[in-house]
Amino acid sequence: MSPGKRRGILIGGALLVVVTVVAAFFLLNSGDSTPEAATGETTVERPGAIDPNSAITEYLQDLSENNPDAAARLTDDTAAAAVTLRTTRNTLNPTSVTAKLTVLQPAPAGAKQTGGTFSMAWTLKPGQVWTYDVPFELVQNGGKWLVHWAPSLLHPKLEADQRLVISTAVQDTVAVADRDGKPLLVSGSGGVRPVDGNPAPLLRSALTGQVTAAAGSGFAVERVDAAGKSVERLFGKVAEDGAKPLVTSLSLATQNAAQAAVDGYQGSAMLVALDTGSGDILAVAQNTAAGDAPKALNGLYEPGSSFKIATAVAAVQQRGLTATSPVDCPGVATIGTRTVKNEGFELGATNLQTAFARSCNTTFGQLALDLPADGLKKAADQLGLNADYEIPGINTELGKIEPAASKDEQVEDGFGQGRIQASALGGALMAATVAAGKAITPRLWHDLPTTVVKGYSPPPASALGEVRKLMRAVVTSGTGRAAGAAGNVFGKTGTAQFGDGSNATGWFVGYRDKVAFAVVLENSNDSGPAVQLATKFLKAL
Repeated sequence: MSPGKRRGILIGGALLVVVTVVAAFFLLNSGDSTPEAATGETTVERPGAIDPNSAITEYLQDLSENNPDAAARLTDDTAAAAVTLRTTRNTLNPTSVTAKLTVLQPAPAGAKQTGGTFSMAWTLKPGQVWTYDVPFELVQNGGKWLVHWAPSLLHPKLEADQRLVISTAVQDTVAVADRDGKPLLVSGSGGVRPVDGNPAPLLRSALTGQVTAAAGSGFAVERVDAAGKSVERLFGKVAEDGAKPLVTSLSLATQNAAQAAVDGYQGSAMLVALDTGSGDILAVAQNTAAGDAPKALNGLYEPGSSFKIATAVAAVQQRGLTATSPVDCPGVATIGTRTVKNEGFELGATNLQTAFARSCNTTFGQLALDLPADGLKKAADQLGLNADYEIPGINTELGKIEPAASKDEQVEDGFGQGRIQASALGGALMAATVAAGKAITPRLWHDLPTTVVKGYSPPPASALGEVRKLMRAVVTSGTGRAAGAAGNVFGKTGTAQFGDGSNATGWFVGYRDKVAFAVVLENSNDSGPAVQLATKFLKAL
């Protein structure tokens, strides 16, 4: 997460969904369930400000406070502005930005446009402040005033298909290397750019920003064209010799395998992989259908039955169950006041391992109801889902698991519905904790430390030993059998419905050897594709 500030929750890419529960019967997909619901209508206010002064003043305030999304909503091209403002801020990585209004031309009554000038001051490094004036235009649209978006709002010389970059050296040098010393970014004339193949595109601005922060005597701002060729140096100077490269935790081979796996999926796909020994973030991949925002790192979704890992930890640790403990798995069951059903199957009298492998909701709803109100939260805490870290260059959110507010919610939480939420990074951390038997501190850099804001203690080894048996059974005889083609894989599938229940997010979390992973597919409506994607990723390794 960012220092001193929790990130907003991104759920399925929606800004706001108001759900009214109208029935107590669960519709289940692939072993998950959610109450039948109706989605209420919401009124979205037209963006902009009521007068020209408010429009430009609020825009400049958001720009100064590093709130690019809010600033973009005050322009007439929100999407383009958000991407450009966010990328430029990460690329230049300033200590602070100050944007102040200097001139605002009066707008006569009935006028539809006006303009003026504001000043920009970038504090880039100690003693290096880049200042200049920027002309702007304001336009009226639907009764609201908006800032007319153009690249020149960042610098008056910036044109379409150009961008601002940091250049530190005359000759190309390695700026960022992966954990094995393979180049990821190079720095030279024209700034910092990725090596051929553009590895880790989702993390490009994060990696570039840390190069900027670590730059030595060579430090210049240039504008470059679409091909990355320098058009003009706007500020500073470069050095004759490049600085020592930064070393990231990423593995080029793992990152490429992850990116290839998500790029081969037609819908929105995310994949995060962690080293269970070091906590290295090996790969963060997301395809274009998932958008530009790094949802793999901080987008929170209902995890569905993948959360049964935590429910199993709670049942083993708090109630003394083992993999062979007898449990019931009816096809449909009334648990408390909730009616829960499985996806077209029932097992009757069985054991915990089989119920977990087949993803039996009726079993895990009852197990959750028999726990204390905070039983699932305690287990989630032990798996790192409520932990909090500050990792240089990225904003992360692992999960949000609170004690159930009612018995009905407790039942829902048992199979990952209710108010339970996790990110792909959180799912990978949960799997890594089970695999390693220790708390995992994720890191993106070998040179820059991760700050532990809120740590955690793992479940006892005895409990994890039982849970590993359950996760292996998912692949050998359960809902994740397709992953058996990738070797000795341990995992858990999940499908979580949201909104009115017509769409669902697909999950597969697990580990093989020292690589823990989580796959999240928005609107896949089934966990099967997530298993197939993870299998493709693991086989490529």
